[in-house]
Amino acid sequence: MRDQLVIEKRGNTNCFSDANFNHLLVTMKDRTYPEGTHLYWEGDVSDKLYYMKRGRAQITKSTDEGKELIMYMYQSGDMIGQADPFFGSKHTFSAEVLEDSEIGVLEHKDLEMLICQHCDFAIDFMKWMGIHHRLTQTKFRDLMLYGKPGALCSTLIRLSNSYGEPHGDHTIIHKKITHTDLSNMIGATRESVNRMLSDLRKKDAIEYDNGMIVIKDLKMLQGICHCELCPSEICRI
Repeated sequence: MRDQLVIEKRGNTNCFSDANFNHLLVTMKDRTYPEGTHLYWEGDVSDKLYYMKRGRAQITKSTDEGKELIMYMYQSGDMIGQADPFFGSKHTFSAEVLEDSEIGVLEHKDLEMLICQHCDFAIDFMKWMGIHHRLTQTKFRDLMLYGKPGALCSTLIRLSNSYGEPHGDHTIIHKKITHTDLSNMIGATRESVNRMLSDLRKKDAIEYDNGMIVIKDLKMLQGICHCELCPSEICRI
């Protein structure tokens, strides 16, 4: 068994205490995944969780028309996967690795053993599941209730919380996001995303700096998407 070591935690694993996070580290098996590979495909049996030690991945959903929607984007410190009480359940999304990554793989049977052995671990794991479900609910809320402009503004806010860096009164999203990426995130055409971004630029809500999106008027974006000021662990891409 490897020595217990608490590494820096970010993203959706902050709900675990140091002791319980160590339980995860010593139980999971380390794997390396090259860019472009998949952790799992839609329809695969859901029997593992994946912890991003280094790298990035995205969760996608294919529509009947063949369009691929980007549901989530994960980075170092995030845990990925589907854990539910139904044995033999299948993944409803696909997980693609976006860059060479080091990932800890946790079998469901080992997860069940941790839950049985440590009641406080079970509580932390329930918190993780709650955060994951709330993130899903708020994303679908944004996509369904306030139209494509609301969904786009919500996505820009989430990108700002995940990759943003303050720069004076503005926030620069330090990740190059194409219009195609944004269209896949909100289920819109690239042309409609182009028009909505142009409108936001005319209203001086956003700008571009060397290909990076700059948030200039956060309150305007929040007003368009009827932002409920969710905590940062929920309001993320």
